[in-house]
Amino acid sequence: MSYLSLPESFFSRVAPTPVSEPKMIRLNEALAAKLGLSLDELKSPDGLSVLAGNKRFDGFEPFAMAYAGHQFGNWVPALGDGRAIQIGAVLDSEGNETSIQLKGAGPTPYSRQGDGRAAIGPVLREYILSEAMFSLGVPTTRALAAVTTGEAVYRDRPERGAILTRVAAGFVRVGTFEYFSARGQVDSVKALAEYVIVSRYPGLMDSPHPFRSLLGVVVESQADLIARWMHLGFIHGVMNTDNMSVMGETIDYGPCAFLDEYNPSKVFSSIDRFGRYAFQQQPNIGLWNLTRFAESLLPLLGENEDEAVEVAQSILGEFEGHFRSFYDAGMSKKLGLSSSNDQSRSLSSDLLELMGEASSDYTLTFRYLSSVLREGSVSSHRFRGLFKDPSGIESWLGRWQEVLRAEGVSDEVRSDRMLNVNPLFIPRNHRVQQVIDRFVEQDDLGPLESMLSVLSSPFVESARNMAYADPPEPSEVVRQTFCGT
Repeated sequence: MSYLSLPESFFSRVAPTPVSEPKMIRLNEALAAKLGLSLDELKSPDGLSVLAGNKRFDGFEPFAMAYAGHQFGNWVPALGDGRAIQIGAVLDSEGNETSIQLKGAGPTPYSRQGDGRAAIGPVLREYILSEAMFSLGVPTTRALAAVTTGEAVYRDRPERGAILTRVAAGFVRVGTFEYFSARGQVDSVKALAEYVIVSRYPGLMDSPHPFRSLLGVVVESQADLIARWMHLGFIHGVMNTDNMSVMGETIDYGPCAFLDEYNPSKVFSSIDRFGRYAFQQQPNIGLWNLTRFAESLLPLLGENEDEAVEVAQSILGEFEGHFRSFYDAGMSKKLGLSSSNDQSRSLSSDLLELMGEASSDYTLTFRYLSSVLREGSVSSHRFRGLFKDPSGIESWLGRWQEVLRAEGVSDEVRSDRMLNVNPLFIPRNHRVQQVIDRFVEQDDLGPLESMLSVLSSPFVESARNMAYADPPEPSEVVRQTFCGT
């Protein structure tokens, strides 16, 4: 089912604005192959023209999507794709429909006086972060290509223009439903819900209550997604309802970042002045956003308002249980434990408390713990060195080892399991910035290629790549991130 089969109020047909001198920065060849796209064609002048918005994707009419949203809790009735234009859709190697979108392709009817363009920094940032998340096993939009435009964009200063080609299961957001709900267009809400079911959750078509089932599956998928973020120390940074996909994927990598030192209240985004989207707040905000989604679906959930509200509250009430189940199971795996129970929950929460007191590096704490019991491993010393209170961490290690012994799993098997869920390499904020600066200042793609190569195998240790695992020096710490819009 094509999005263009929906009523005209859902989108605006708009072509990308051509650019003067497009140049390929990077083409994701593995992703292109998965999508069944010809590498020869993509690498040709015509292929570059498509990725730069200078030529149409064969047989497809480009369009931008309408949506609204709550931004930092404040209602904005009209947003939409202000600089993104969908240029195509394909079936991937697994038979899944994948939408292709150009970000930074020029103004649309939703640009709100913006230029519709993107600077090179945010484009590279989203390319790196989204591909890293994919390799870490997190559902996400992905980056197919990045090109420079040969033109300047003006933000605080002139910057090089660029376009990101990103792909997703679809770009329908919570804010898309809000857009029509706020206008009292129940038929449009229903049509949108039917589109999402057919294109993303076809198994729900046989449900006796498909719209209730849709709310349920979106609630569960978001609980799973946010739990995965928390396992990795990922902070999205701008969890507005227009930045939450109902397709179950991470979307819109503006001011996102990964924790270095563990701090549950950490905020990186320069515009999140009151910590609404802090690390520990993400599950709560996820539920807040899902409540807005449920409100949009209310006319479809029951015969009358009272029944609909009761149904919505019941389904939303499942979020906490879903999240705790996903989160606890993942944390148990990070600790090498075979099951999730009160004992494992106590161990994980107590370890996080010790990490917070010591400002321990989030990623390295779990990575070093993975090898603590291996004979001859240097990780034991490294792990203990991350904590300020020797007695506290020794007491914790004693409790942990007692549980491990009771499970009867060998140290080697346990360690291997942990090494497969606790990454060594994440897109460290300072490294990402260094890669961007190197390209902007010297036109050097070497650091970008090296970083993407390392991040494609985040669980595999390599002596020559260990610098990518290092936390930042004090002078390298990234204290704020920016949307880059």
